[in-house]
Amino acid sequence: QVQVVESGGGLVQPGGSLRLSCVASGLTFSSYAMRWYRQAPGKERELVAGITSAGGSTNYADSVKGRFTISRDNAKNKVYLQMTSLKSEDTAVYYCNARSMFDYWGQGTQVTVSS
Repeated sequence: QVQVVESGGGLVQPGGSLRLSCVASGLTFSSYAMRWYRQAPGKERELVAGITSAGGSTNYADSVKGRFTISRDNAKNKVYLQMTSLKSEDTAVYYCNARSMFDYWGQGTQVTVSS
């Protein structure tokens, strides 16, 4: 049974930092591209960042370029999202996605940026 579990969300002040983690089990993690998405209230889910299966290539939404960094540790079946210089508009539920032949999603972790 495949499980994808996010952690690390919380309340942070504008300009602060958070690191999200995602651990996947029940799949061959190193065969999956991994992505972080987010969904703010009343908005559609959007792609934030992605990383290829071996970690050799990453991509980012324009809104987070230069502030967020995605990375992965295939030995630990984990993917991370380091978020810096956080803004109020980064407030959302953040979801981890594992993609290969199939798509697997976590339940999400709430990130709230507020003073």
